Amino acid sequence: MFKRILIANRGEIAVRIIRVCRELDIETVAIYSEADRHSLHVKYADYAYLVGPAPSVQSYLAIDGILEVAKKSGAEAIHPGYGFLAESSEFARKCQENGIVFIGPSPKVIDQMGDKVKARALMKEAGMPVVPGSSILDSEEEVAKAAQTIGYPFMLKAVAGGGGKGLRLVRSSRQILSSYRAVRSEAASSFGDSRLYIEKYLDRPRHVEVQILADKYGRVVHLYDRECSIQRRHQKIIEECPAPGLDHRMRRHIGRIAIQGARAVGYVGAGTLEFLLDRDNNFYFLEMNTRLQVEHGVTERVIGIDLVKAQIEIAAGGSLPWRQRHISPTGHAIECRIYAEDPENDFMPCPGRIEGLRLPEGVGVRNDCGVYEGAEVPIHYDPMIAKLIVWGENRVETILRMRRALREYQVRGIKTNIPFHQWILRHPRFMAGDFNTGFIDEEYRRIGDEEYYPHKDIALATAAIAALHHEQQRALRLLEQGAAEKSQWRDRGRRGSLRAVPSYPGRSWKR
Repeated sequence: MFKRILIANRGEIAVRIIRVCRELDIETVAIYSEADRHSLHVKYADYAYLVGPAPSVQSYLAIDGILEVAKKSGAEAIHPGYGFLAESSEFARKCQENGIVFIGPSPKVIDQMGDKVKARALMKEAGMPVVPGSSILDSEEEVAKAAQTIGYPFMLKAVAGGGGKGLRLVRSSRQILSSYRAVRSEAASSFGDSRLYIEKYLDRPRHVEVQILADKYGRVVHLYDRECSIQRRHQKIIEECPAPGLDHRMRRHIGRIAIQGARAVGYVGAGTLEFLLDRDNNFYFLEMNTRLQVEHGVTERVIGIDLVKAQIEIAAGGSLPWRQRHISPTGHAIECRIYAEDPENDFMPCPGRIEGLRLPEGVGVRNDCGVYEGAEVPIHYDPMIAKLIVWGENRVETILRMRRALREYQVRGIKTNIPFHQWILRHPRFMAGDFNTGFIDEEYRRIGDEEYYPHKDIALATAAIAALHHEQQRALRLLEQGAAEKSQWRDRGRRGSLRAVPSYPGRSWKR
């Protein structure tokens, strides 16, 4: 086992990895930018090194600077977490060249799966169904020509895309030019790769993914499926495990297909194969993520396997101790991503100081948090500050428990998307499991210049009813008080003196 590991990341995932390392008696090295000098992961690690200024290009994406810190600190391995350099084959390759273990798959596999066109071809050869698509397209004319074969609507995608970036839905030929320029520009700036291709758009699909683990000795297991259809702008917001609505036969079949795909590329470590399901539950390969997923916690809670610990043990040369027959889901788990953003202002990021923080507690509640009371949320990085994960015996219990946990979650000083999560968790379609990747676009719509919140209308109506009820109760109390005084006191005597007169049983005042 390693003695010291460097975490090439920040925020809640860095804290998550550090905690696992402590359980394995491994020392940890954190890196931080000038904006993260007082962050939680810096305080929590055994050692911490400054790697550059706030912009991620000069700090968390600076490969040479990170490797220099790894050598200086004596780290034997690097865990990239997710985001930043987690799927960089160049980073994995340079780690190998410098004698440092990269906790993840080989650079070759990262290259193959990072190239979406190449990944589609490999998975098709492995017998996996894929969405109809094109090869790499170098101009808008080539896009228009490919569209005639595939048909409208289609998705215009970056070859190196991911995380909801580098893709546009094109519904007609009039949108090709603007979409092509926008996606090409975003791909070049976000991934350093401007290559594009198109893929047939499936109407109202569900997004289901399968978690796999593979060791260096050829053993591969799947850890069942996750539902990731609740998305905004192609970015996941709520995930759950297992995916609702899949029967046992379908679940086992998609798991076997995922294992087949992982073996086809010689995968080692923790990875995820993502699929789209159409209305008839036909599934198609979408992409493979060669890293730990943000939503890995829901699988851990249902399956009972620590994925980060498994990653480290596999990278250190260990073998998987489980057979597929030993792995089965227990209960249900849901994750809500807590973002520092304002749902009422087009979900704009809300950086700033957290003046107050109250985390939910209780049975079945887990909170992977990367901040603390008094911490600053910088504007330079992803606005996710925590992941709230809740487990229950079944989906209904989990939803009710998540509602309760969201009510307890309090963040003061900045705005968060907690009210948005509360709206989703109470929506009849979500509760019934009747949703797809277009759920938020269909149900959460804009009217004029303001967002339309069904829960706001309910809240206003409830407040109005409560106010009316309060006034009615107040009037009733005043009337009863006047009646009581009238029944107990009477003016007796010519001198105007008052004396008590007992009220008689059965005598009442009509209102």
